[in-house]
Amino acid sequence: MSSGTTEATKWSELSAHQKKSGLAAWLGWFFDGLDLHLYTLVWTVFVAELLLVNDPDHADVGRYGSYIQAAFLLGWALGGAFFGIVGDRIGRSRTLVFTILTYALFTGLSFFAHTWWQLMIFRFLAALGIGGEWAIGASLLSETWPKRWRPWIAAVLQCAVNFGILAAIAAVFLLQQFKGYEPRWVFLIGVLPAFVTLWIRKEVPETAEWSAEKGKRPATSLGDLFGPDIRRTTMIAASLCAISLAGHWCFMFWQAAFIGSHPEVLTMVAGHTPPEVKVLKAKVISTAFFWVISASVLGNFASGWAARRFGYRRAIAVFFGTYFVLMGLTFALPWSLGATYALFAGVGFCQGVFGLFTMALPPLFPTLLRTTGAGFSYNIGRVFAAAGTVFFGIFAKPADFSSVLLYASFLFLPAAILALWLPLAPEDEASAV
Repeated sequence: MSSGTTEATKWSELSAHQKKSGLAAWLGWFFDGLDLHLYTLVWTVFVAELLLVNDPDHADVGRYGSYIQAAFLLGWALGGAFFGIVGDRIGRSRTLVFTILTYALFTGLSFFAHTWWQLMIFRFLAALGIGGEWAIGASLLSETWPKRWRPWIAAVLQCAVNFGILAAIAAVFLLQQFKGYEPRWVFLIGVLPAFVTLWIRKEVPETAEWSAEKGKRPATSLGDLFGPDIRRTTMIAASLCAISLAGHWCFMFWQAAFIGSHPEVLTMVAGHTPPEVKVLKAKVISTAFFWVISASVLGNFASGWAARRFGYRRAIAVFFGTYFVLMGLTFALPWSLGATYALFAGVGFCQGVFGLFTMALPPLFPTLLRTTGAGFSYNIGRVFAAAGTVFFGIFAKPADFSSVLLYASFLFLPAAILALWLPLAPEDEASAV
């Protein structure tokens, strides 16, 4: 066991390296969440502005907005694979800096978009960094923190994303209070993560585990993930992530359009001018999103407890099964706006399961394939999510949003079953009967 993974039992026993690595990954994930959801909070009104239409519910808004989100998800997948390979070749710390700079720069440049396709390009390029940062941060902590702490570290890291999203919600809310508010302003906030890289580059050293393995074998590639010894692990992990993330991102993207077309919201905005409608709908969407993300924070720690008690495989299976039930219930029946908020909170609680992948996936792969394997497996789901987003964006009508989301809920049923086939992580081996 390397010095970087000494089994400390309390905070005071952790090394300075472990604490700095933890803070670096946490900050990276916090700004991931911030930059990730700035678009989802303003997309209906911003895309309408770019298309020169007054109605955020216009069919072209949903169509082109889905193209932009699909490009973002595709970039996320490619970034996870690309920066995963980079991280295995040049190290975790340096690659973490590159990923954060990438998403900070191109999120900020989204401010200057004046057509839908310009925004699509900037979101695609920003997503390369966001997808890469997940794989690098996960491997960084997997190689530096004690095994017994990992379920809780996964929860804390996932909370960093949640807090970043809440920060995005708060930023959008505050900006909306200014006279002359424009949706494009929110993207300037996305530049802030760039300043964090100055500290990471100076204070966060490379992991001992990666340094010890460097040079012992040829440079890795995606093809190595399908070698005879690791092929089964790659296929199961990638399939599980693809199915579950496709359903998850269908909810995360289309829930804004669903809430915006809720009968109570349509009654609320009736008689208002188009600019007033934009602001009122943005506030309702932000409120719904707040319930989802706040409940997700609790779900992070609940899933961490479940993984510590029952192992990753069973914890993931139970949470995905519950996700299927609650999401199906939410969109199978008509609910009041207040009840919808409550059901959204239930779905958000289930989203805590995705934090478990942070620590469950990297140990399944050899050290010099760790960020490549974790990045590819987790982010391949973005490709499927991108395809689904475009499909529904082309064919869905406002009255169909509930049907779209109901059908998407069924993806979590096979995901729950497939989770039980996931190879045992080290923590699962200890809890296996």
